[in-house]
Amino acid sequence: MRFAAIADVHGNYLALEAVIADIRAQGIDEIVDLGDMASGPLDARRTMDILMALDAVHIRGNHDRWLIDTPADDNTYWLETILSDGTVRMSPIEAIEPAAARITQSLILCAHTHIARAVRLGDGRLIVNPGSVGSPGYRDIHPSPHVVEAGTPDARYAILEWVDDAWRVTFRHVPYDHDTMAALARRNGHPELASALATGWIR
Repeated sequence: MRFAAIADVHGNYLALEAVIADIRAQGIDEIVDLGDMASGPLDARRTMDILMALDAVHIRGNHDRWLIDTPADDNTYWLETILSDGTVRMSPIEAIEPAAARITQSLILCAHTHIARAVRLGDGRLIVNPGSVGSPGYRDIHPSPHVVEAGTPDARYAILEWVDDAWRVTFRHVPYDHDTMAALARRNGHPELASALATGWIR
């Protein structure tokens, strides 16, 4: 079994088109979309047209819920901890394992933080955040004020493959015309997002 996981497109249709082209170039047909598809100051309609044309599994993210309606808790940071001073760091395994205790699947996909990361649990299960297709940085106030920055404007996704009785992950960074999307964010009054789209950093 082999498939691609995407997340956090946030209306960035150019990043999405580049990622889909890269997925197809890898010979992958199956896609799982972890949500946060359309929100943001870019181009929600064009993005949703592309996503709806895909034969993919789509999961609603917290921004999609805000636009529509709700699951139990889609604001949880599975693999990161936010300290009271706003520092974002990887959670210790002692915090991650209990959160996954009742999940029996060998592969757990998460998103929300836009940070590409994989954690192998002690029992061999794998938790993967594919990173963000369309938003390489953001500022949030929950649970404490903090900034998340990918450090690159590239669109990101992950390839998951079942090999030798274990899941393997490959993270992909895909260049695209990020300057056009940064200019669109700037025109729509979002200079911080424009900075993130242009550079991968919030400035």
